[in-house]
Amino acid sequence: MASKSLPFDVPTIVQGYAQGYFLMADESGALDWYSSRQRTLIPLDEQFRYPRSLQRVLNQERFTVAVNRDFTAVVEGCADRETTWISPQLKEIYQALHVAGWAHSFETWQGDRLAGGILGIVIGGAFIGESMFFRIPDGSKVALVKLVERLRSRQFVFFDAQMMNPHLERFGAFIIKQKEYRVLLNQALQRQCNLA
Repeated sequence: MASKSLPFDVPTIVQGYAQGYFLMADESGALDWYSSRQRTLIPLDEQFRYPRSLQRVLNQERFTVAVNRDFTAVVEGCADRETTWISPQLKEIYQALHVAGWAHSFETWQGDRLAGGILGIVIGGAFIGESMFFRIPDGSKVALVKLVERLRSRQFVFFDAQMMNPHLERFGAFIIKQKEYRVLLNQALQRQCNLA
């Protein structure tokens, strides 16, 4: 991973993401830009899959979905873990991006209780997933399935999950090289897609 100097104004931050960089804080909380030689994408086509047990949950309609109903709570939920790269400074940046219309939360709710959510940045036809969390079992999994449906229906080019993990692999996530990612990113920047 390579980094470059960090500016904090919203237009420059959006430009950084549009060039394929992403923000992370290190263990000391210092924030910087990073770029990876490969990226993990969640498929928006028939390659997307999920466990049969999750289909039962979806059929039961235990959760409702919402966009930006409680953005701050989703940011806090994503940061609330033993080791996190979402520093207080990065939380502020997400809030500024949200106010400016770039950062969004895709949420699942059970009644008036936030069940889970996905934090992401939308630039053109790209959904850049920053993090996800759950407070009720299956909350984030249902959010992921419903978000893929939403991105597909709104003609998004890709769903960037940044880094692979076993959880994402179960949903059909795949890795592409940085060169391929930049081609897709350039395509995405030509579109105007709306998450809400």
